[in-house]
Amino acid sequence: MVAAEGKRWRFAMVCSSNMNRSMEAHSQLGRAGLDVESYGTGTHVKLPGPSLHEPNVYDFGTPYGAIYDDLRRKDPDLYKRNGLLPMLKRNTSVKLAPQRWQDNADDGVFDMIMTFEERVFDLVVEDMNNREPKLMKSVPIINMDVKDNHEEAGVGAKLAVELCQKLEAIDGDWEEIIDDLISGFEKQHKRRLAYSIAFYQLV
Repeated sequence: MVAAEGKRWRFAMVCSSNMNRSMEAHSQLGRAGLDVESYGTGTHVKLPGPSLHEPNVYDFGTPYGAIYDDLRRKDPDLYKRNGLLPMLKRNTSVKLAPQRWQDNADDGVFDMIMTFEERVFDLVVEDMNNREPKLMKSVPIINMDVKDNHEEAGVGAKLAVELCQKLEAIDGDWEEIIDDLISGFEKQHKRRLAYSIAFYQLV
């Protein structure tokens, strides 16, 4: 469907915990002047701990600043070395706290949803398909797999900015050119994308 003339696109960036990949993309899209929000799809926010069997687990809505203080209290050297403290400091400059995708119905309608992991993509598609009733506001959900580390999150975020700028620059019906746009993006960057189309309720 054609976006209203003169209307900017609203973008949603989604990963598992709304900590690294979606937040780096949120930060970079915001700096590029795009209208963006970010979310996670997990049951809780999980961050690496002192071992694989001891993750740090928080509820969505726990402020990034509070998580930063908690990790700094537990082991400042470890969490600075593994990048969690710098990541959380960046996050505090973007928004207050991690948000859960499945609880975001009051945040309004997005024009494009981007995920960074196939499992997250599947959860977002499932959630959108379960929202009732379905009317005629269509939205593309696009997945680009990005490894959950700080370096790859930066690379993925730059690609997300480029893709979102291409979408916002479309003059006409995005559904008519989305296949060609994604195919060209894949060839240019040697990244495989998957996408689905979902529908929003229009009140």
